[in-house]
Amino acid sequence: MDRLRVAIFSDSVLPILNGVSISIDSLVTEMRNRGHSVHIFAPRIPGHKDSDPNTYRFRSVETPFAEAYPIAIPPFYRMLLKFRRHEFDIVHTHSPFVMGMVGLRWAESHGLPIVSTYHTLYDRYAHYMKWFPRRYVRFRIAKHTNFYYNSVDHVITPTEASLKWLRRHSVHKDVTVIPTGTPRGPMIDRSEARRALGISPDLRVMLYVGRLAREKNLETLFEMAAIAFQKDSSLRLWLVGDGQFRGECLSMVRRLGIGDRVRFVGFVPRAEVDQYYAAADLFVFSSITETQGLVVQEAMMYGLPAVAVIGGGASSGITDGANGFAVKNDPQDFAGTVRRILRDEALYARLSEGALRSVRNSGVADMCERVLAVYRGVIHEREQRADTEHFAWI
Repeated sequence: MDRLRVAIFSDSVLPILNGVSISIDSLVTEMRNRGHSVHIFAPRIPGHKDSDPNTYRFRSVETPFAEAYPIAIPPFYRMLLKFRRHEFDIVHTHSPFVMGMVGLRWAESHGLPIVSTYHTLYDRYAHYMKWFPRRYVRFRIAKHTNFYYNSVDHVITPTEASLKWLRRHSVHKDVTVIPTGTPRGPMIDRSEARRALGISPDLRVMLYVGRLAREKNLETLFEMAAIAFQKDSSLRLWLVGDGQFRGECLSMVRRLGIGDRVRFVGFVPRAEVDQYYAAADLFVFSSITETQGLVVQEAMMYGLPAVAVIGGGASSGITDGANGFAVKNDPQDFAGTVRRILRDEALYARLSEGALRSVRNSGVADMCERVLAVYRGVIHEREQRADTEHFAWI
C-alpha cells in the first residue's frame, strides 16, 4: 500500500493551541512529508485564515460553556460534496463530539474504515456544563464514550492510563497505545534565553506550560510554590499560557502572598515557547486530567527534570529518580521534591541527562510510523471482510 488519502476530523486544530491540535499538526506534517495526502475537517475560527489549502472549515458558533472552541453547525451538505471528491482511504477522528460524529457518519455511509484517537479524559471537564448536575453530565459523557469508541474500527490512545480509562468505560474495540511524538525544537543557548527573558543568574525558575483552567489543579501548584518559597529565596514560578481561570489564579496567588515571585507570562506563540523551556530550571505540572501531558516531553527535550502530580497520563512519562519524580497530589510532598532536586547538584545533573535520554526515541517519525501501521491494518481487515462477505453471497 503506497500513498494514502486520509481525512482528519477534529473539533480542535490550530490555531487553537492545546495537546490535541499540536498532536494533529505533527502527525499531518510527517504524513505529508512521506507523500500521503491528508485533508483536515474542522470548525471555522472567527478571524482566522488557513494557509493550508487542504483544511476545510465548517460553519460554526461559539458557546458559553466552551469559549474559544467554536462548534460546527449544520447544514453540512456542501462539505459532504468536498469530502466525496477525494475518495479517501480512511477517516481518522480526534474527538467523539460534533466533528467526530460527522466523521463517523460519513465513514459509515461511504464504507470507509475509521480510526479514532482518544486524547482527553472528557468526564473531567464536566464542570464546564454549569447548567446541569455534574453527576448527570459525567454519566452522559461516559455513555457517549462507550458508544462512540465502540463504533469505530480501531482506537489509538497515548498512554496506558488512558487505555485503562477506556476499558473502564467498557470500550471493547482494539486499542493501540501510541505516545504523541514530540517535535524537535530549535537549539537554544540557555544563557542567551535567560538573558533575553530577563532572568538573573542567581534565580531558579520553576516552569508551568499549559492552559489556566480549573481542571489543571493549579491550586496545588500555587500552594506548593508558597511552601517552597519559604525555604528558598531564589525560587520563582513562571506560568506560560492563558485561559478562563486566570482571574481565579491571580486571586489564589494574592491570597497566598506570593505575587512577588510568580509571573503570569500569558499566551505565547508555539514557536516561542521553546525559549522558556531553555531558560527554566525545573518543569512542574499539577494537572491530573491529561491523557499524556505533551508539555512534559517538550520540557525534557531541553533537559528539564519534571515533577508532576500522579493522576491521568502526565506522570506516566516520568521515571522516579531517572528524569524527574511523580508526586502525590499534596503541596507538601510536591514542594519537598522540588527542593530536593534543586539543592542536590548531582541529582539534578542525573535527572537532566535522564530527561534528554528518555525523549530521544519519542519523535514524530516513530509516532507516524505506528499510526500508519494501524491505518494499514484497519484497511486490510476491512478489505478481507468485504471479500468474505462477497464470497458468502456467491
